Amino acid sequence: AFLLNLLEQELGPSTLLGIVVLLLALCVVSRSFTSQTTRREPPGPRHLPLLGNLLQLDLKRPDKTFCEVRRKYGSVFTVYLGTSKVVVLAGYKTVKEALVNKAEEFGDRYISPIFYDISQGHGILFANGDSWKEMRRFALTTLRDFGMGKRIAEDKILEECNYLIQMFEAHKGKPFDTTSPVNYATSNIISSIVYGSRFEYSDPRFRAMVKRANENIRITGSAQIQVYNMFPRLVSWIKNRQLILQNLEMNIREIKELIMHLKETLNTNVYRGFVDCFLMRKQKEEVRLLLFVTINISSNEYLLMIFANLFGAGTDTTAATLRWGLLLMAKYPHIQDQVQEELRRVVGSSQVRVEDRKNLPYTNAVIHEIQRLANIVPMAIPHKTARDVTLHGYFIKEGTTVFPLLTSVLYDESEWESPHTFNPSHFLDKEGKFIRRDAFMPFSAGRRSCLGESLAKMELFLFFTSLLQRFCFTPPPGVAVDELHLLPSVGFTLSPSPHKLCAASRQ
Repeated sequence: AFLLNLLEQELGPSTLLGIVVLLLALCVVSRSFTSQTTRREPPGPRHLPLLGNLLQLDLKRPDKTFCEVRRKYGSVFTVYLGTSKVVVLAGYKTVKEALVNKAEEFGDRYISPIFYDISQGHGILFANGDSWKEMRRFALTTLRDFGMGKRIAEDKILEECNYLIQMFEAHKGKPFDTTSPVNYATSNIISSIVYGSRFEYSDPRFRAMVKRANENIRITGSAQIQVYNMFPRLVSWIKNRQLILQNLEMNIREIKELIMHLKETLNTNVYRGFVDCFLMRKQKEEVRLLLFVTINISSNEYLLMIFANLFGAGTDTTAATLRWGLLLMAKYPHIQDQVQEELRRVVGSSQVRVEDRKNLPYTNAVIHEIQRLANIVPMAIPHKTARDVTLHGYFIKEGTTVFPLLTSVLYDESEWESPHTFNPSHFLDKEGKFIRRDAFMPFSAGRRSCLGESLAKMELFLFFTSLLQRFCFTPPPGVAVDELHLLPSVGFTLSPSPHKLCAASRQ
């Protein structure tokens, strides 16, 4: 409707009608001449010329539309977003077969117009080819060197837990929005690993960077931006696109200043964080040999985009999951009570450590169920086929955009006993022991799985348990638990809708 109104204003109703009729006629003629011997491609709903399946799509929750389409056309089907052909993969078995068993064929990244505007093909999330492989390997190795998944990262998270607890305590049990404090805490974890130090929550530059990064992730999933991705030349002027680029420009400027300060204070005998490692390797020309000669790109562009990627992705997804967790505890107080009882029995008043996880099966199951039900990235980040491939008997051409529908994996009725309800028993056996589930894919899978998965898991466990040890989370006075709704806010990731909770001290 948005696009049709726009075209009608620009062209006039009679001209627009003529164009639509002509396009429909061309479509019918072209189909009549299509050879019946072409290779069998994934089926899908009928689509209009130019618009594709746009009029059938819920732009606020396209994953829901795709789940409905799956019921008719199966686990591999085709939709058209404007004139762009997209193959959607649905269900655990299909997504696993593509991303894991055929990882090379489905391992490229589709870079939509808005993400190309943002990254220009640089960084880790929205890049392909040898440059992406080298930078992902470098980033993963360096992040591990600086503690991702190790004791040093655990200590950083536990330190941040104390600051977050202090911020919660400052509200003295009164209702407050958990968004900002949780976002600041998770942002500080990635900042301490990347830059070697954390920020004060009151730091205006830090608060602005977090706000801009989160705002970009939210509006990247807006209907305006989805229409822009379908028709980039036609609606490049839209407000949300301009806001995204402005936010990015300002954050890049801040990142440049942080890097410049680290460069000026660089000590070749001490590695403070990821930036120092990159700068020292660059001094030794290891990065020059790795990137400049082999790939012939600018390390500065990649460095800036990597940090922008890490800061945005490392903040939003973990923070959103943690906020879902606190909301679900307030919504289901009997589950919160069981978590707190297990923590009391196993850990007591001591600080929870990662090594305690194996002795906290119920708590571990609750955290996994939070991730499953939250469904933070419902369609993953789109892929693209690197070569011609056949999946479930269907031919998919090289360069085809592919949406792995993670919603259909995390809510797969053939894999989960009660997929649409909050049920920690999904991750417990009959004896109450924690069990892993293959269909648990909140971090996607294969070559493009989340770079910071181990760090995110550690953060979620330590933040969640530390907060549950100290606080009991309830709805605001006068609000019943039944009135706490679980509808997500529209965005590229699914965060809880705005709400307030009370954090009553348990000590």
